[in-house]
Amino acid sequence: MADSSAGIEQGSPAIGAVGSAPAAPGPGGADEGSGAAGGSARIGVKKAQLRSSPRPKKLEKLGVYSSCKAEGACKCNGWKSQNPPPTPPRSEQQQPVAVSLHEPCRSCSHTLGDHVSHLELVPEDEINRLLGMVLDVEHLYTCVHKEEDADTKQVYFSLFKLLRKSVLQMGKPTLEAQESPPFERPSIEQGVNNFVQYKFSHLPSKEHQTIVELAKMFLKQINFWQLETPSQRRQRLPNDDTAGYKADYTRWLCFCNVPQFCDSLPRYDTTQIFGRTLLRSVFTVMRKQLLEQARQEKDKLPPEKRTLILTHFPKFLSMLEEEVYSHSSPIWGQEFSAGAPGGQIPVHTVVSAPPVARPLYYSISPASSVDLSSGAGSPARKTSTALEPAAVGEKRKPAEPLPQEGSKRPRVLGDIPVELIDEVMATIADPAAVPETGLLSAHSARDEAARLEERRGVIEFHVIGNSLNQKPNKRILMWLVGLQNVFSHQLPRMPKEYITRLVFDPKHKTLSLIKDGRVIGGICFRMFPSQGFTEIVFCAVTSNEQVKGYGTHLMNHLKEYHIKHHILNFLTYADEYAIGYFKKQGFSKDIKVPKAKYVGYIKDYEGATLMGCELNPSIPYTEFSVIIKKQKEIIKKLIERKQVQIRKVYPGLSCFKDGVRQIPIESIPGIRESGWKPPGKGKEAKDPEQLYGALKSILTHVKSHQNAWPFMEPVKKTEAPGYYQVIRFPMDLKTMSERLKSRYYTTRKLFMADMQRVFTNCREYNPPESEYYKCANLLEKFFYTKIKEAGLIDK
Repeated sequence: MADSSAGIEQGSPAIGAVGSAPAAPGPGGADEGSGAAGGSARIGVKKAQLRSSPRPKKLEKLGVYSSCKAEGACKCNGWKSQNPPPTPPRSEQQQPVAVSLHEPCRSCSHTLGDHVSHLELVPEDEINRLLGMVLDVEHLYTCVHKEEDADTKQVYFSLFKLLRKSVLQMGKPTLEAQESPPFERPSIEQGVNNFVQYKFSHLPSKEHQTIVELAKMFLKQINFWQLETPSQRRQRLPNDDTAGYKADYTRWLCFCNVPQFCDSLPRYDTTQIFGRTLLRSVFTVMRKQLLEQARQEKDKLPPEKRTLILTHFPKFLSMLEEEVYSHSSPIWGQEFSAGAPGGQIPVHTVVSAPPVARPLYYSISPASSVDLSSGAGSPARKTSTALEPAAVGEKRKPAEPLPQEGSKRPRVLGDIPVELIDEVMATIADPAAVPETGLLSAHSARDEAARLEERRGVIEFHVIGNSLNQKPNKRILMWLVGLQNVFSHQLPRMPKEYITRLVFDPKHKTLSLIKDGRVIGGICFRMFPSQGFTEIVFCAVTSNEQVKGYGTHLMNHLKEYHIKHHILNFLTYADEYAIGYFKKQGFSKDIKVPKAKYVGYIKDYEGATLMGCELNPSIPYTEFSVIIKKQKEIIKKLIERKQVQIRKVYPGLSCFKDGVRQIPIESIPGIRESGWKPPGKGKEAKDPEQLYGALKSILTHVKSHQNAWPFMEPVKKTEAPGYYQVIRFPMDLKTMSERLKSRYYTTRKLFMADMQRVFTNCREYNPPESEYYKCANLLEKFFYTKIKEAGLIDK
């Protein structure tokens, strides 16, 4: 059964109305129902009130925390009032009047003056500083008693004792038990700055500024991020380095979190004193929750921030994640310098990819080759420990010549002449290296980043399996163990013993994804050559390597592998989380394989959906998105040529000077070249007022739809950098309303063309996973429903 991994839920701060992080929750859980920012504000008000009190009132407060100085070596460590205020204090009570310095202590009977005699000559500024520490001591005391987590409670108590001691000794609090910050270099802030310089220094100034804004937003999120406690982390990641995380958690509490509401302690930004180690421990969960929070609160975001957060921020985080977890990323080196002479670091980005240096293919070594046509036994049993790399041998060829291949294909009405195609191809400088899509421009293919990594040798693909009759290969066995761990971790609802049995079963194979020598994903499958299909059992990519196109590229390699082995059908049982992934890979619930072929061969799963995919042997799947880009480039050139012809200026008509009163429209020079055709007897023969009413009703319904919010007004340049360089013919619902009002839409086709342009522009500029892209699809479906209801097109 194919499954998809589910992330770990954990409390996270919202992106906020302007893309800034709110304060993290205050210590001790729900401290009066507020976060650290609210607690800090309340404490600040209390401190201001106390510092503005008369000096006797201040001395009374400090006396509570001052040891007795009376003669006779009194051991009392704080003055206690004879009439303590009620706990909790009654709101209707007025503020008590300051007591006299001659008021005796309830504990030692010495006066208040004996407890504060050392403060008589202390200046007012120092008194106010001590009062601030006193209020922080009281707040920490409350936190200690409210906190349930043992590790956090211990830190609160240690800081409570430190501040209490500082008040008694009139000193400044110093965390002697802790190492002084910074704790790692380069810091998170420096690493992110290096990342921006490393990946985006070549971008134009506007796009570069957008990246800088994203980096600032990310750093601000980290500075206000609430770390999970060590005990919570132990439950979520039992095999993690708990000791190392606990040390960082303690430092974070002491230097970053607690000082937010106890300003007597020195405060540091998390991004300035911690480095890559802490970032690795929080990045995966943090990225998921930030993006989820952004989607949930998209309606609260101001328009100028929506594009930045919903479209560009996910791509930024995905690229940064790769550098955070990569063992060879240069941005974390102390000597990093993108502009160092003679040692400039190469910039590898999705903006300008290198040309295809070599073909992608599959091969089996001669020693492990098998005859798949016989259908006897399982090929996995014969080739199990043989490594089948995705980059060795010959490029795969179609199994059979396609129909009409080698013979002249019959021409279809509307075909573009081959001569014209050849001419256009010649104008493209290098058809094999069509410029890759920019990070912030039109959306890129899902597998684009993965394909580039494979070209650079960052990732590898190998088909591997276990064997019972060959000498074990240590590397393959290690990879199989790695695959078993990935599947077990990412598919928690699947029994671990079941996963282990299938991964090591000689009848099953696994297409493994290797990065830096370790397994980060794979697809476990069993081939049934005699039945003409393969069953996909498990499919997963480790959580910190997701959203990089690895899943799509894995499936494309699996398709190539099966085409080479003459198996053109996949079957899998997908759970509710995996259906979306398989749909994107070409799977559907419409099974092409006859039921008699697979019943009794594949495993049934309760609550799962059977899905199938039919492969086309003429498609090179791993390069399919590149081919589509080449085709788009060709079409773009053809359109440009056509536009040049349309824009040709013809001489004016002179026949009217000779007394001609009217001429047929088709006789106007250039009219047919522009694409004009004589009107037929169709839906256009509608009364103008009737057409106007129908279009107005449709437009009103469209504007009222819940997914119409991104298209209500023209796109602002400040919201979408480079939008008008990508979209040459913008359109929006406001402009359409104005055109409708001015009676511009004399036919339904004009109206439908403008509406379609709204959706096409959106899908061209935004990536498929963005909120805008989804809104366009849903609104388009709704629009055509309304058009059909109005009778403007056939149902």
